[in-house]
Amino acid sequence: MSELIQNTNSIEWRFERQILRIEPWGKNSLRVRATCQPGFSDARHALLCADDCPAEITAGPETLTLRNGNIRAVLNLKGQLAFYNQRNELLLEEMWRQRSTVGIGASEKSQDKYVSALKLDGREFKPLPGGKYQLTVRFESRPDEKIYGMGQYQQPWLDLKGCTLELAQRNSQASVPFMQSSLGYGLLWNNPAIGEACFAKNQTTWKAQVTGEMDYWVTAGDSIADITRQYARVTGTPPAAPAFISGLWQCKLRYRNQQEVLEVAREYRRRHLPLSVMVIDFFHWPNQGTWCFDPVDWPDPRAMVEELKSLGIELMVSVWPTVEARSPLFTQMKAKGWLVTSERGVQVNLDFMGNTTFFDATHPQARQFVWETVKKNYHDLGIKLFWLDEAEPEYRAYDFDNYRYHAGPVLEVGNQYPRDFAQGFYDGLKAEGEEEICNLVRCSWAGSQRYGVLAWSGDVHSSFHAFRNQLAAGLNMGLAGIPWWTTDIGGFQGGNIHDPAFHELLIRWFQWAVFCPVLRMHGYREPQIQPAESYRNGIPQCNSGSPNELWSYGEANFATLQHWLSVREKLRPYIDALFSNAQQHGDPLMRPLFWHYPDEAKSWTVEDQYLFGDDLLVAPVMQAGQRERTLWLPGNHRWVALNGECYAGQQQIIVDAALETIPVFIREGSPLVALLVG
Repeated sequence: MSELIQNTNSIEWRFERQILRIEPWGKNSLRVRATCQPGFSDARHALLCADDCPAEITAGPETLTLRNGNIRAVLNLKGQLAFYNQRNELLLEEMWRQRSTVGIGASEKSQDKYVSALKLDGREFKPLPGGKYQLTVRFESRPDEKIYGMGQYQQPWLDLKGCTLELAQRNSQASVPFMQSSLGYGLLWNNPAIGEACFAKNQTTWKAQVTGEMDYWVTAGDSIADITRQYARVTGTPPAAPAFISGLWQCKLRYRNQQEVLEVAREYRRRHLPLSVMVIDFFHWPNQGTWCFDPVDWPDPRAMVEELKSLGIELMVSVWPTVEARSPLFTQMKAKGWLVTSERGVQVNLDFMGNTTFFDATHPQARQFVWETVKKNYHDLGIKLFWLDEAEPEYRAYDFDNYRYHAGPVLEVGNQYPRDFAQGFYDGLKAEGEEEICNLVRCSWAGSQRYGVLAWSGDVHSSFHAFRNQLAAGLNMGLAGIPWWTTDIGGFQGGNIHDPAFHELLIRWFQWAVFCPVLRMHGYREPQIQPAESYRNGIPQCNSGSPNELWSYGEANFATLQHWLSVREKLRPYIDALFSNAQQHGDPLMRPLFWHYPDEAKSWTVEDQYLFGDDLLVAPVMQAGQRERTLWLPGNHRWVALNGECYAGQQQIIVDAALETIPVFIREGSPLVALLVG
């Protein structure tokens, strides 16, 4: 017979081998766990220690109710669970379809819908060999609900209702399983297993392919901002942002040697163009898994770093997690168990430019070893910024069932790899006394933000189609708790520097990036430049893309890019304040309209424009050949265009969108009006 148990600060339901526990975890929030094993693990996954929040527990004839601030969980004797806010409005309820089911979130007139011969439980543990389970959790779907967050997926939809999302890390896909609902709650799927989230019309389901327990966190708030901040309190906020973060970052695939880097930096100075960061991309090393400069191409990296610093430029260096079989470190790392292992077949994870295996970022000793090597070969030269590429990691084939980490099988723990990769560098930099830590990482999981992660959207195509997807990706990353975010301006793959069609895309992308958290030039431009030697000491040498500096696309295009760079420079104090706000509260810098205007229905349907902080409304042009733009102005106040024209809020307008312009509006009364209009 099932039983309800009231503990000091939690409630439980037990039946046969299953235990369900609900406890307060942070302001207005609850942690919900269930297992069919003897007890719960000590893992917190993405969650930090919660504030001390004593629960209010009341008992009914066949229910237990636990309240923590604005959220209330009701658990009945059948093990069914529902959540309400402080106004007694139903937020979320499990989906059960059994012959004897009575839904505790239903009125008496609608209870018959829960009685069914389908034999579906709200929590389903299917046993797997070895003692773990395949887990499915089902919730009732609300047709009027809108869903946001969940990280970065290459699709144009901001509202994820109706979408099925793979819970897995891939190049250009970042699974950050925190969703926010228009109904006033947020839910973190606190489980790093490979799985799936489906926000269908008929049901909402979460699945983990391999796990020992169910673990999710749910919070209630009166606004998206409240929900975001409550999430940030229990998973962390970014550290203090360095001053250079809001300037221009210059990158390409790839600067081949020390001289190329210095010539580009000197040209920026000669042209009086402000530059904050230069980035050295991959294959600057003798071989993968050496984590050092190749002395042939980089004879005096310390002098290079010092000259860049004298020009006011910070240097970022790419670090891949790949270890080639011929690396001098491979044998030691393999013997220590510091490499990812395969369950079957050859022990090769990736065959790009060599037979490589990823170091195991979930292994604390492996993280420490890699950092110590990086410290000796980079940090001791004055380099404090690292580009943690391949951080998914990017397997040759994403056969997640074939790989195992120190923390467990990839099917069970795989999604935490990019977070652990970033943590190794964050911990190492902190130990060296660094306070303003910022590392560029090509993937994220819940909690990544607290390790100074600047996420970017991966190797996306150089096309307007891909460009449109990045807007939704950036907004949903912010709503998933990752406020530091950027893209490769112009896209990564393709883009001929002599093609006028690509010039248009580059200008439109650059204009938009001026109003993104980080302004970063990068790409693999055509035509490609072949290396002078195909092999060096038996190691294949990597080719490079064409130039990708602001002046690489002709004088007319340069003038346009230069103008928008000057706008970015004017905005930097405003952007720096947004970074500071993200550190304090976890607020994204890029925000959907409903962040500030939740009471306006239109704010929940507009998905192709956004707010950059409190004062700027941005409507990027994301179609080739488009020269005018239809947009919505929210609020009961006026908006000032960059040309000085004023418009009342609460209306749809059509504005000019010549190639030299991007429709941007400033909230009337903002100091930015005097700064930008003219």
